[in-house]
Amino acid sequence: MPATLPPSQPDPVAAIASWFGSAEGLAVIDSEFAAVQQAAGERPGQPWLWLAAAGAGAGVAGDRSVSLRLNGKGFDGPIRCALPLPIASDALGSVVLQHVADVDEDPAELLAECVRVLVPGGRLWLFALNPLAPYRWRWTGDGPAAYEPITWRRRLRAAGLVPEPISQGLGPRWRISPNPEMQDGAGIRAAYLLRAEKRVTPLTPMRARPRLRLANGVPAA
Repeated sequence: MPATLPPSQPDPVAAIASWFGSAEGLAVIDSEFAAVQQAAGERPGQPWLWLAAAGAGAGVAGDRSVSLRLNGKGFDGPIRCALPLPIASDALGSVVLQHVADVDEDPAELLAECVRVLVPGGRLWLFALNPLAPYRWRWTGDGPAAYEPITWRRRLRAAGLVPEPISQGLGPRWRISPNPEMQDGAGIRAAYLLRAEKRVTPLTPMRARPRLRLANGVPAA
């Protein structure tokens, strides 16, 4: 049995998940729904995974999807699991991380699992809170972590992914109201979307090997 926390030390993961289930958090989650639907339809015929801090599985139908919600150190849904994910390597066309990574100060293991289960050419859709948004005052003190896009690009590259150069800002600016309209750059929107691809070929070009020369100086075919 895992050790229980004293009443004075609430589970931080539960506190963060609770915020995303509040009116303030759901305004962000609802703003991202159209983008999640876009991820679902990006690679027809291939399965995809949706990991969310709150609301996973609501309204997105399809037998190709696995939708799980954060619960403590693991995930709940059609299956209950923790890391490593019980999914074969190179199996998924897309993976959606909807604020799950905002919970973890060191998301390297989570990102590594995403890379493992993605097919070559598959894409990770990362939704993250924007620390520069006025809306941050609505989650300050409630647990979620927020990092600028440049930090997430560095983490994604370290995991072996190739992030897009421009993030897409979405969500409220200050009012507690969904705003699904996207803009280039995070700006002062509550959240942003950053996509990253698992490349098929190595990022570093291979140096061409010199051609073998015959004794008479004629290059071999």
